Amino acid sequence: MPVWGVWLEDRFYFSIGRQSRKAANLAANPHCVVCPDDGHEAVVLEGVADPVGQRALFRRVAKLYKAKYEWELNEGEGPLYAVRPQVAFGFIEAEEFTGTATRWRFQG
Repeated sequence: MPVWGVWLEDRFYFSIGRQSRKAANLAANPHCVVCPDDGHEAVVLEGVADPVGQRALFRRVAKLYKAKYEWELNEGEGPLYAVRPQVAFGFIEAEEFTGTATRWRFQG
């Protein structure tokens, strides 16, 4: 799922609408794939999304969102998730794609 998000320590954080299809899907199955909306320099992350309930952590992530997107992350609009990465793929879209693709595996 393409989402806005930020890295903090060893997790990828993103927020979605409480009533969205994404929220319903994550409630049923926390395993997910996330990617940014920029397909030219893509990172695709597979992992498990856990809801974040800690207010102090939410505030830290909100500051990163504000700095990156110039957008206020509102706790009341929807849940915040932390993805524990398992596998990530990255590539730069170019004429010679085969030389840019990379895969990472994470432990834990």
